[in-house]
Amino acid sequence: MTTDTALHAGAAEGHANKSCTRCFPAIARILMGLPLLVFGLNMFFNFIPQPKTPMAPGAAAFAGALFGSGYMMPLIGATLLIVGAMLVSNRFVPLALALFAPFIVNSIAFHVFLEHSGLPMAAVFLALELYLAWAYRQAYRTMLAARVSPNS
Repeated sequence: MTTDTALHAGAAEGHANKSCTRCFPAIARILMGLPLLVFGLNMFFNFIPQPKTPMAPGAAAFAGALFGSGYMMPLIGATLLIVGAMLVSNRFVPLALALFAPFIVNSIAFHVFLEHSGLPMAAVFLALELYLAWAYRQAYRTMLAARVSPNS
């Protein structure tokens, strides 16, 4: 038979595990949001030094086209900055994740097909994006409904 003390100890341990796992989304938000905030600011102020190793030709051509467009790099920088601020401040997190999703998909494709060196970091951001999308899945239920009537 178990004693009353053993039952209370087991319940306390289960409660401690639950309260610890409740922190995981906040930790993931900060781990994802702070770098995005920094990278977004870097797009405007260039305070992170560029790597010395040259990019693969296809990656250089792609990056050159983005820079050459005149608007795409500032748009990417502003998006990273806004998404990072939303994640760090815990405001509009599902919207931030939806805004970041196309960027991370393209980032993974870029690193898989053109420049392999950044793939581990892109994979970490993808994992954080997927985990947070799962953690906030309730917010996406109506958006992912097969049939929705307008104004309902």
